[in-house]
Amino acid sequence: MRDIDLARIPAGSVTLHDARRRRRWTVELEPFEIGVYPVTQEQVAELIGETAQHPRRAAGDISFVRAIRLCNAASDWEGLDRAYTYDGDEITWHVDADGYRLPTEAEWEYACRAGSARPHYGPLSDIAWTAADGVRSPQDVGGRHPNLFGLFDTLGNVWEWCWDFLDPARYDDYRVFRGGGFADDAWSVRASTRRGGAPRMRHEDVGLRFARGGFDQADAAQGWSAAVDLERATQTGFTPTGWTPRR
Repeated sequence: MRDIDLARIPAGSVTLHDARRRRRWTVELEPFEIGVYPVTQEQVAELIGETAQHPRRAAGDISFVRAIRLCNAASDWEGLDRAYTYDGDEITWHVDADGYRLPTEAEWEYACRAGSARPHYGPLSDIAWTAADGVRSPQDVGGRHPNLFGLFDTLGNVWEWCWDFLDPARYDDYRVFRGGGFADDAWSVRASTRRGGAPRMRHEDVGLRFARGGFDQADAAQGWSAAVDLERATQTGFTPTGWTPRR
């Protein structure tokens, strides 16, 4: 398989925002690694034994469940410990594993911003494929300028799955994806925009970016906590205008 290019991201902090709870909080992050590019069609094809029509294009039409399986397949390919085990849609992240995984939401936003406090780390026409470009499918990765961490396409091209739940109290099993896609306008293609979908949902403009890094705690790491997930699932309260609960 073509090598997975990873960038080493230094320790730091990032402030996240939850609109429903009107809450902002800061996450302290340990160093981790993340893909320089989104996963490409060629990489997906090699991992699952298919032929890629457009090898260098960002892979889309990827469900969360398939993203998890691709992470495990990449780990197997390189002889690393799998980060995930699963039983149907019940997925467990083994936080101490050294294999490939999805970034946490905090890792993703920190890596995307690369020190910038603005919605974009540069003019969108220079860094992202968006609706303004009039394209109708994901584009080849690396065609626009990178951020200061050397990462390409974190904004635009395809949305990228993260490990975290979107909002368990409102959408139970929906997972977060971030970054905006090729068909989205500037309002959606921002470092802070949160969207999500069910584990088996697939859209042409939703893909993934591999991450790596193991941590000492069994059920918490890099801004994610199993205990907090459970607490959030039982919460009720403020719902912003336009927010449609799943149930």
